[in-house]
This record gives sequence, C-alpha cells and structure tokens, in this order.
Amino acid sequence: MYLPKHFRADDTQTRELLDGVQAGDLITATTSGLWATFLPLLHVDGALLGHVARANDHWRREAVGESLVIIHGPDGYITPSWYAAKAEHGRVVPTWNYLTAHVYGNLVIHDDPAWLERLVRALTARHEGRRPEPWQVDDAPRDYLDAQLRAIVGVELSITRVEAKAKLGVQRSAADVDGVIGGLAERGDAQLAAATARGRPRAQ
Repeated sequence: MYLPKHFRADDTQTRELLDGVQAGDLITATTSGLWATFLPLLHVDGALLGHVARANDHWRREAVGESLVIIHGPDGYITPSWYAAKAEHGRVVPTWNYLTAHVYGNLVIHDDPAWLERLVRALTARHEGRRPEPWQVDDAPRDYLDAQLRAIVGVELSITRVEAKAKLGVQRSAADVDGVIGGLAERGDAQLAAATARGRPRAQ
C-alpha cells in the first residue's frame, strides 16, 4: 500500500476498522493466478473469519504466499468549496478521503460443519441483533440449515500484519477541516464526518 507517514492510521483507527468490519475483499495469489471474493467477515482473536460458496473455486486454489483482505471504511468526495483556503488564496483542488485497511495473513480453510455453524451463528447475532425482532438461525428448519451449511466453506485469514490508511485531510488547517466536517454532515455523510472529527489532531 502507498502509505505516506501523515496518512498512517493510528492504533485506534486501525482497531476500529478491524472490529467494525462487516465485509471485505479477500484476494489470494494462487498457482492459477489472482482470485478475489467479496465476503462477510468477523474479526476474532487476531483473525478474519468468513465463508464462501462451495462452488467458488477460491478456497480450492493453492495459495502462493500470504492472502490479503481489503477492508473499506467510510469514504467520499471532498469539494474544495468546503475549504476556508479557497476564499483565502484559491490554491485548492478536489480529493477523495477514506479509511481503509490492508490485512495480510495466511489463509486457512475450514470444511467443517460445526465450525461453519458457529461462524454463521456469530454473523447472524451481530447483524440481526440490531433489529427489534431479530431472525435467529434456529428459526430455520434443521434439515434446511444443514443443507445450507454443506453449500459453504469457511475461510480464516490468520493475520500477520495490517497496513491501515486514514486519508482524512486532517493535516490541513483547522478551518479547512471544520469546513470539511460541516460539508460532509450537511451532505448526510455522517460516518466520514465523524471519522474526520475523531482523526483530527488534539490541541496540546
């Protein structure tokens, strides 16, 4: 990853990206070329856990070296009209701000119904838990659930290193950052506005 020092995410931003992951791009270099799959994920004990369709050849391919998961945080277009500097000297241009993490590790395959059921229950609890009347795995007939579990294969990225990037423009003047936060909030981009506010340097 191209990662200038001033865009390097701090430990808090990195942890929030990992713990908040909902889905990501799993990319593996294999003996038959690059394979990529977008899949739901959980971060648990130094690993990213997910599952792919059994029909997806990604899990069958022999990996060459580490695999990579790309986690996407909030992102969005930044207009120079939000910068106080536009009125001061006009030397501003548009950009795109974002949070992202490239997570590297060794890919482990789990073709085990018990492991898969634990994962499916954990994923379901995470996402359904926000609903007033959450659906539960046990709402489905057991024979149907067993058939669905046979149709998927588990993947685990055992994390070896993380490169996280916070390109939020917080190195700009306080007035410019305030303008961006206000503009994002007005546009309804609350997540990116909040990330920008949290990422700005604290006054000493």
